[in-house]
Amino acid sequence: MAGGNERSMKALKEVWRRVENSLCADCGKPDPDWASSTLGVFICLSCSGIHRNIPSISKVKSLKMDHWDDAQVQFLAKHGNAVTKAMYEAHIPIYYYQPTYNDCQVLREQWIRAKYERREFTEPGKQLPYSDGVKEGILWKRGRDNGQFLPRKFLLSEREGCLKYFTKQDAKEPKINVKIDVINATFQPVKIGNPNGLQLTYLKDNKTRNIFVYHESGKEVVDWFNAIRSVQFHYLKVAFPIASDNEIKNRLTRNFLKEGYMEKTGPKQREAFKKRWFTLDHRRLMYFKDPLDAFAKGEVFVGSRENGYSVQKGLPSGTQGNFSWHYGLTIVTPDREYLFTCETETDQLDWIAAFTSIINQAMTPQEYASKCLDAVFL
Repeated sequence: MAGGNERSMKALKEVWRRVENSLCADCGKPDPDWASSTLGVFICLSCSGIHRNIPSISKVKSLKMDHWDDAQVQFLAKHGNAVTKAMYEAHIPIYYYQPTYNDCQVLREQWIRAKYERREFTEPGKQLPYSDGVKEGILWKRGRDNGQFLPRKFLLSEREGCLKYFTKQDAKEPKINVKIDVINATFQPVKIGNPNGLQLTYLKDNKTRNIFVYHESGKEVVDWFNAIRSVQFHYLKVAFPIASDNEIKNRLTRNFLKEGYMEKTGPKQREAFKKRWFTLDHRRLMYFKDPLDAFAKGEVFVGSRENGYSVQKGLPSGTQGNFSWHYGLTIVTPDREYLFTCETETDQLDWIAAFTSIINQAMTPQEYASKCLDAVFL
């Protein structure tokens, strides 16, 4: 810490070492080494960049490289992460998604702006743009066949328990009408090629259907995301009245466990391996010819170890199919084995870890009911 006097440096280190300040106040990343001299929070480098974009609210400084005077250190000591979070996070709705350092930029930025700039969580019962059970507006949607993004009207309704979209703003009948309890929403800026890209996934005729959308406004697309979670939460509260709020919260939108390319062969295990895009969504493993395909070409249910499922490193000896990637893995189910190859050993180990995490979890009654999906894998 350059230029600071010895007393201020010592006092700053003492505040910095408090347990409450050991994680970034905004994303939870360990060992934050920046702080806001106007808010009194300790934050990581990435979040400090977002704070820097709202200078009317937050002034950030490095804890290692910048000078902190006595008054600024005393301010940090008086506040810190615990006190400041108690103020700015006092009334977060149970369904509101609080991002971590693993989440994308738009989620983290809007979380920080919601807390400090818009002060959305400082008062109980505050009317929020995603909390009234209905949301209507335009999202840019990718065409299923032509791949072009075109403006489409979307309508989310808690009363009807569904999400609709219309091909024309004055259309009376929706193109789709999806029950809210089968929808998942996850941010996909890299895959969609837009920093505000959102992937909506739902089941149609027992098959997964993907819709890719974005909005020019980061706030608007995050509001849509949390509005979906809000409607889902209230729908599930009615459907499962004895479930706790946290149990219901865990059933709201979720990030995919893993995505990426692997090669696969067919059920006879003699066909040539083909490169496909795979998505592991909890117990549902799907594959697509292209990452932005509307429908999965096939799916397999990944059950638990106690029900005869396992993942093994490598391919069975004597595998005959031609493959160009040499880091294999095998998914063993009660009915058959599924063979895959990865481009690198890192990919192989990451996929094995993801499958293992699911296989080691006990299955719920609802997951037993969905096990029939195993038969649709091609």
